[in-house]
Amino acid sequence: MTDQTRHSPPPAQGVRLRWEDIPLQVREVIEQKLGSPVISVASQPKGFSPGLAARLTTAEGQRVFVKAAGPEPSPDTASFHRREAKIAALLPPTAPAPRLLWSYDDPASGWIVLAFQDVDGRHPAQPWRLDELTRVLDALIVLSESLTPSPLPPGSVPTAGDVFSTSIFGWRELQQADSDILDRLDPWSARHLADLAAIEATAREAVAGDTLLHADIREDNLLLTPDAVWVVDWPHACVGAAWVDVVAFAPSVAMQGGPPPEDTLNYHPAARQADPDAITAAIVSLAGFFTHRALLPPPPGLPTLREFQRAQGEVARAWIADRLGWK
Repeated sequence: MTDQTRHSPPPAQGVRLRWEDIPLQVREVIEQKLGSPVISVASQPKGFSPGLAARLTTAEGQRVFVKAAGPEPSPDTASFHRREAKIAALLPPTAPAPRLLWSYDDPASGWIVLAFQDVDGRHPAQPWRLDELTRVLDALIVLSESLTPSPLPPGSVPTAGDVFSTSIFGWRELQQADSDILDRLDPWSARHLADLAAIEATAREAVAGDTLLHADIREDNLLLTPDAVWVVDWPHACVGAAWVDVVAFAPSVAMQGGPPPEDTLNYHPAARQADPDAITAAIVSLAGFFTHRALLPPPPGLPTLREFQRAQGEVARAWIADRLGWK
């Protein structure tokens, strides 16, 4: 793998809630479950969530990582947390994911809290260091091998085909978009829009497989310790082809100063053995998702999300152009 020119990508973070922003009754429940008052709160800024994400320390010295969200500013965050609570409870002990200790869901207030084992790690350095990227890619290979076939009960998470056909797409949306969006679409995408939409339509079958996927791997969802790579935030888990996670990871790596996406892709043996057309279909769908979403207003509490998607979309479109010869 080779380095690309270093640059400053948009930050992967939302506007986090503070401990003091959490309703008093919810904070009291958290302390009751912890069995001791919270005396220290260290907010963790990385990640696209406007909820609380903090390392808590109690008076008895216990440390936990807590995520909490309510109906404001973004109800989607609470929905993601509810989904993650179900998935995290099912992950096998061998998965390199922090253990879910407990969750609390209050339907009356709409608040949900997840408490995890606190991992004393750090996010990979930015821009990417190739030694750390190699550690991560090696860990993703082990992850895909250990989660094939998926250890989760059938039907507990969607298939990757379902996800790509209902969420990870954008070219078909752009074909039907209003002029205010289409007028801001880049010329390359506008020129190839019909062909991109046709390829995108094949992604459902292309990503089929029996591997449990994280489906949202980026540097902000990774923690490095001296002897392990931990993968956090699993609300988007699904079951599909073993190479899907590395395909989805590759654009962010290049955007954040790492190697070109094809280099990242080819590091994974499942990707080297896969049908190239299937991989291209997945890349096209991801590029469509990033390109379309980048043209929408930012969600509440996530002011940098659209810029982050725009930057990944640029990488993904260039990747398609290289693979298909559409310069």
